Amino acid sequence: MKVSLVIPCYNESKSLPELLKSCQNAFQDKDIEVVIVDNGSTDNTQEVIANLLKKYPFATSIRVENNIGYGNGILQGLRSASGEILGWTHADLQTDPDDVNRGLVLFEKAKDPKKIFIKGKRYGRSFFDVFFTVGMALFESLLMQTRMWDINAQPTLFHKSFFSSWVEPPHDFSLDLFAYFMAKKKGLIVSRFSVLFSDRVHGVSSWNISWSDKYKFIKRTLQYSFLLNKKIKK
Repeated sequence: MKVSLVIPCYNESKSLPELLKSCQNAFQDKDIEVVIVDNGSTDNTQEVIANLLKKYPFATSIRVENNIGYGNGILQGLRSASGEILGWTHADLQTDPDDVNRGLVLFEKAKDPKKIFIKGKRYGRSFFDVFFTVGMALFESLLMQTRMWDINAQPTLFHKSFFSSWVEPPHDFSLDLFAYFMAKKKGLIVSRFSVLFSDRVHGVSSWNISWSDKYKFIKRTLQYSFLLNKKIKK
């Protein structure tokens, strides 16, 4: 089965050369398409991608002119992907592309690839980040009445038929919540595996910088969580 891995990036030009080199090392002799999404970057990301694509034929790219959210970048990449298995991960080198291979092993073991949803489970994070994750997981589990844990962990992998069933997915960081919850609602087998979450090599996070940024992220997530909960009860 062909796999398409979407990697959204926003001003990650310094990370991209090492990222694609890591992808090449991880995906040698495998039918894996890497879709780099330039999500409205304002640095020289577009130029860097153009040069890297000449060296890495397994990679493709699309450009989103206006960054209206992390989730929108992923959605645009998923829509352009050609694989039967789809997924996404980060461009900031905090996760290893080789993690995807470990997730794909779970697909190979599955009786029906259409019925499985794969997601990483992070370790190696700071106490405060873990505290934040636990709080969000408890809240979402109670609100959605289903157990959820480490909602924003990567990579995320699933069959293309699952993606085709999505209706009005969110365009921000809530996409992780949406995909995870919809997988559980549709009765997919959710399989998790541990992934090391490292420090950023270049740049800074677009949201996880201060408690103020965390508050804004929490506020947006809560708003979408109540909206999603309202939709599923209709």
